[in-house]
Amino acid sequence: MNNSADVVDVLSRSRIYQDYQDAFGKTTKLPLGLASIGHGLEIYLPRSKYRNSFCAILALNNRACASCLGTQQTPGAEKAETRAAKCFAGLTVTSVPVKLKDRVVAFLQTGQVFLRAPNPSRFKKIAKRLVSLGTNVNLARLKTASLGSRVVSSSLYNGAVKLLEIFSEHLELVANQISLQQANVDSPLVTRAKDYVASHHSEPIRLEQIAQALNVSEFHFCRTFKRATGLTFMNYLSRVRIEKAKVLLSDKRLRVSEIAYEAGFQTITHFNRIFRMLVGFSPTEYRSRLPEIS
Repeated sequence: MNNSADVVDVLSRSRIYQDYQDAFGKTTKLPLGLASIGHGLEIYLPRSKYRNSFCAILALNNRACASCLGTQQTPGAEKAETRAAKCFAGLTVTSVPVKLKDRVVAFLQTGQVFLRAPNPSRFKKIAKRLVSLGTNVNLARLKTASLGSRVVSSSLYNGAVKLLEIFSEHLELVANQISLQQANVDSPLVTRAKDYVASHHSEPIRLEQIAQALNVSEFHFCRTFKRATGLTFMNYLSRVRIEKAKVLLSDKRLRVSEIAYEAGFQTITHFNRIFRMLVGFSPTEYRSRLPEIS
């Protein structure tokens, strides 16, 4: 079951996360974001009122932030540790992993701060780098934003990161609860779909038809069914029909073409192809291997 993106989406809109985000910002004056591992990490946190204006200006130019974004690519599940990166302009950004069932699914992000005070000499080097990249940026405005950026001591910043590491452990518990709740909600839908197939497998069944019968959208139905069973709905339907055909093949009085249509296949060609793909033999070969019934 792969529902991590859904869990992170629910988590980001949960009261506990939003309350913590607000309290963290008011206490530390640092931005806080939650990024799904499936969507990569964002250095620029546009929704946070505590974002660094200097970082925000740089983020408007992709080339200027390329090196920083490169260091912040989503690490794999095996990289389950806090990571800090410093961009070419000297800003520090930190990502704290959030797990679901011992697998990293998201990162709490904070930072966009200087751990060492910026100065005019350092800004000249930054400006030179931007000019060499051919970026179109107002250097006077950027300099004001740079020199006005907040400077945080290493001890204070490390303390803020530690708070996020503690919070991520609590979010892991909440994420697991959300995942279980989703599974419990989705199960009836999948059960109803399987019951529908059991009653109608010999008839033509289209995705639009079963989604309408279950009163859900095609997208939601397909995603829910695949997440719960590991199979697409059409794959599951084919397997049910093939199992029915295997039972019918034991009756040697029935022709293979009759069995194909009885099982729900519209053409003998499609039936033969799916049967061989799932069973490893053609219907005729499978029938020849069945024991004689006295």
